[in-house]
Amino acid sequence: MAEKRAAPEAGSSGAGVEAERVRVVERSGIGRPYMRGIMVHSLMARGVSFDEAYRTADAVRERIRGRGSVPRSELTKMIQEILGSEYDHQPPIPVPVTLRVGTGQRGAPFSKGTLAQSLLAASVEPDDAFDVAREIELELIRHGYQEVSRDSLRRSAYSALLRRFGRKTADRYLVWRSYQEPEKPVIILLGGTAGAGKTSLALEAARRLGISRLLSTDTIRQVMRIMFSPDLMPAIHASSFDAHTGLPLHGHQDGPVVEGFLAQASVVSVGVRAILDRAVEENTSLVIDGVSLVPGLLDLSEYAERAHVFFLLVARLDEEAFRGHFAARAERQQERVAERYVERLEEILKIQEHLLELAERYEIPIVDNITLDGSVLLVIRHVVETLRKESDSKLGDSSNEPGAT
Repeated sequence: MAEKRAAPEAGSSGAGVEAERVRVVERSGIGRPYMRGIMVHSLMARGVSFDEAYRTADAVRERIRGRGSVPRSELTKMIQEILGSEYDHQPPIPVPVTLRVGTGQRGAPFSKGTLAQSLLAASVEPDDAFDVAREIELELIRHGYQEVSRDSLRRSAYSALLRRFGRKTADRYLVWRSYQEPEKPVIILLGGTAGAGKTSLALEAARRLGISRLLSTDTIRQVMRIMFSPDLMPAIHASSFDAHTGLPLHGHQDGPVVEGFLAQASVVSVGVRAILDRAVEENTSLVIDGVSLVPGLLDLSEYAERAHVFFLLVARLDEEAFRGHFAARAERQQERVAERYVERLEEILKIQEHLLELAERYEIPIVDNITLDGSVLLVIRHVVETLRKESDSKLGDSSNEPGAT
């Protein structure tokens, strides 16, 4: 027999809700419909339990039922009466405010998370970015804004960063914002040997800079493995530190491990160049990480006029920390793959030493990856500061042109 369902509460759905919905009037005179769900959320945000918050929101709804409107101050007193001392020890109820960024159909709801995300490009910690975003939101609400232009929001963000962190940090924010719709893309390459922390760093740098396209040379190599058999292209069918085992060697000065590694990287670099060409063609910013990104192996000068390309080498200069990282990784993952890194640490360190020498020769910045947070701030700072210097240089050149003012 079909289970009987309780009849819906009067006015609980459809047009009945709209007809009975009471408007809560703010001090500014703006009225908004009373919504039990928003009340429950607000009370829980202050530490009230779900059951108590739900009971309170229900009780408030019954008290105001049938009234056309109710002042916010009266609503607050009702909650105080219902919750008693529990309410007195909590901060005020957040006022639900409809704040939009932009005008007309192009406008979008204001989001602290989105604003905080954009502030990360100033090379500040995520907690600090969120604090600044919350400060800006409260300031806008305090002044009664319901709509704010993107330019005004950007100026507010700049001013808030300037007050809290100083001009350099605030300038970094403005510089990166100017590259969100660039004439040419920003491409960040993070090279480094196995276990240096490239992928984690690439993920976090891309997230903080708002770059949605992310790729690893491991992915490129895997695609190439499917396309080319071990007999045809043996270099790509092994790890970077044992690629030499299946290759005819020619006596590289740094030994067979480095020779095999470079042979593999040379092949994978063909795929990397194809990815770079596509990003430039589509004008799409991109972050690539991988052991096959070797200083001097890619001719980045050919992209100088078409993209902003940044190459950094990620390393772990403390050998014991490197060893500890692999040991922890092997224990955590409990897989043979992770244990192999521990067993082949000497080969991995040889490759890192060679990469460091190449970085020195080709003037590639080195990131000693001691902590992820510290490293990602260094990457962001390097990228944005370089862009700022390029912009300043262009402005300086244009001011010297005939007729410039």
